[in-house]
Amino acid sequence: MFSVVLAAGFAAASNFFMRRGIDSGGTAKAFIMIQMFVALLVAMAMGPMQADAHIISGSIALLGAAAGVFLVFMLTMLGKALEHGPSGLTFSILSGATVFPGMIMAVLFGSSFGFIFNNWHAIGSILVLGGLFWAGKGLTGLRDRKRWMLFVAAMFLCHILILMIFQWRALLLRLEYPEELSSYFTSVAIRSPWFMPMLYLSASLIQIGLYLKTEKRIPSSMEWLNGAAGGVASCLCSFFLIRGTELAVGLENAVILPMYSIGVIVFSNLWSQCLYREQVNWRAAQICSLGLFIGTVDWTSVLALYF
Repeated sequence: MFSVVLAAGFAAASNFFMRRGIDSGGTAKAFIMIQMFVALLVAMAMGPMQADAHIISGSIALLGAAAGVFLVFMLTMLGKALEHGPSGLTFSILSGATVFPGMIMAVLFGSSFGFIFNNWHAIGSILVLGGLFWAGKGLTGLRDRKRWMLFVAAMFLCHILILMIFQWRALLLRLEYPEELSSYFTSVAIRSPWFMPMLYLSASLIQIGLYLKTEKRIPSSMEWLNGAAGGVASCLCSFFLIRGTELAVGLENAVILPMYSIGVIVFSNLWSQCLYREQVNWRAAQICSLGLFIGTVDWTSVLALYF
């Protein structure tokens, strides 16, 4: 579980560097461009180069590129939200989205494909929404509240779509013959290590194009520093989260992802309160975290360990 705590800490650190880059006079576009490029280099080193894989599957390249498009849009909306509202609550809402992809996948594919949605998940989802709504009620005096809410809603939906792509890929990885569910993916193609590099490549290209079109300048030294730090922190987050899932045993398998999401909420709110003196509604954060725990834990596996 220590790996999961580290992953949550690095995710919160990446969030911090984004906020710091904006506050230092930089822009979200510059930060995202540098972050995605650094993440691309790390993903290449940890994926295809390590596996010595030189052949790129067209289907997995398109799937990764699609996820990259949603990722860029989500990060752009995240940057806009940070420019108009509180960082702690913004990142809490981003983490809160993790409870909903499983619910949607359960509706689309059902329990026969391993996606289960029961009363516990429904209660968790209600608690997450209730906690976020409670936290949002304290923003009545926010200057650009409507714009912030618009950016946050778009960010929230994009995060759900990205997570659904990841769960769709995970579903195909579990099948012996994935082409029976989707003719575009064979068992060899879906296991290609090029998924993450193509995700970051498409995100990098789109973000470079947006940056050159709108800003047309060389990023400042602080933008390079914060963007690179954010990219490294993001990749370390992925590394420790994957490592945590590999080392998890027994009950840890059921609670690892909820604990990660809760950790991101806690750490992000801590630095926003300590460093930026933001007023954090900790009661609302606790309700949201409880909802994440109830709504994303695999309770069937938990109960099977004791009964």
